[in-house]
Amino acid sequence: MDMMPFEPTPTPQPKRRGRFVSWLAASVAGAVIGSAATWYVAPKWIYGETHSQTEAAETTAKSEVLPLQPTANVKTNMIDAINKVADAVVGVVNIQKQVDFFSDQAQDTEAGTGSGVIFKKEGNVAYIVTNNHVIEGANKVEVALPNGKKVKADIVGADALTDLAVLKIPANGVTKVASFGDSSKVKIGEPVAAIGNPLGLDLSRTVTEGIVSGKRTMPVSTSAGDWEIDVIQTDAAINPGNSGGALINSAGQVIGINSMKIAETGVEGLGFAIPSENVKPIVEQLMKDGKIKRPYLGVQLVDVADLSDEVRADELKLPSNVTYGAAITSVEPFSPAADAGLKSKDVIVAINGDKIDSVSALRKYLYTKTSVGDRIKLTIYRDGFETTVSVTLKARDSSQS
Repeated sequence: MDMMPFEPTPTPQPKRRGRFVSWLAASVAGAVIGSAATWYVAPKWIYGETHSQTEAAETTAKSEVLPLQPTANVKTNMIDAINKVADAVVGVVNIQKQVDFFSDQAQDTEAGTGSGVIFKKEGNVAYIVTNNHVIEGANKVEVALPNGKKVKADIVGADALTDLAVLKIPANGVTKVASFGDSSKVKIGEPVAAIGNPLGLDLSRTVTEGIVSGKRTMPVSTSAGDWEIDVIQTDAAINPGNSGGALINSAGQVIGINSMKIAETGVEGLGFAIPSENVKPIVEQLMKDGKIKRPYLGVQLVDVADLSDEVRADELKLPSNVTYGAAITSVEPFSPAADAGLKSKDVIVAINGDKIDSVSALRKYLYTKTSVGDRIKLTIYRDGFETTVSVTLKARDSSQS
């Protein structure tokens, strides 16, 4: 059963004179939920239909971890949208032990701050989604609520590769839970706003406005290795401290978790958020298991493309036309790779017939197209000859390939 249904985004409304916010929202393309239709029916029939659908949606929502509710085509503007979400955006404080130079004693020190979004309130507990890099390395985590109160937070689970984490806090003081929309319906040009805590808690719940500038896949380096993530690009300003905050549409639905920006001289308006459609499965598994279970081989790898011609020819003994793949530098004892007989200097060039041209491509294939317990066929080069090796994948807590 789908534990976290997506919430379609509403069709943008026509421009109205004299209202700048409405004019801006109508001047760009909005998200579309299917084809529009006009219904000429009795008011009583409309109410009965709407009422039953609302009850069904509410029943489904109660069973979801992070529900993404359907929405009606309602007239809205960004001010109303922001008011729906602002109190569900919190500050997240990373506290680490540091040794005092003079006393030589370890003390709790604020190592950094970020943002988070409350997505669920159940009984006496509320749950928050944020970025993994906001809480990574923390000895303790605190959450700053909109009323200014700070409370201790427990880490439910975190995943470095996707840069997502789930926290839980006491529900006291939590007055708002954010609704999450279906990011797959978001259109380029649609108005959005980023809500978070840029540069720390002094500027908590700052709002910046922009549009969806693009949808793309970007290579990133994480503490769990290189990866490629899907992102929503926006020109809404995202600054340090905004990480983990909400990117919302004009209906007040969270469509992404703000994660990063490109900060280079001469570069402006390049911020990126993790789409809600990608947040959903990670949050649900973290809520269930406290970690992301992924298959692994048990090898250390290096990109063949990064090696010199001499190393490829003399050490790996690759044919001159093979300049791609993932070369094994070491094999972990008792791992799936060791059980299958893989060796150092083997070069993986395909999995189940699909070309593997890099380490990140291998990792992405394993994590998106295979499961723990699957038996896969690797095409490798060993001592200059192409051969195949079958490997049965196992689970591991870490994200090692």
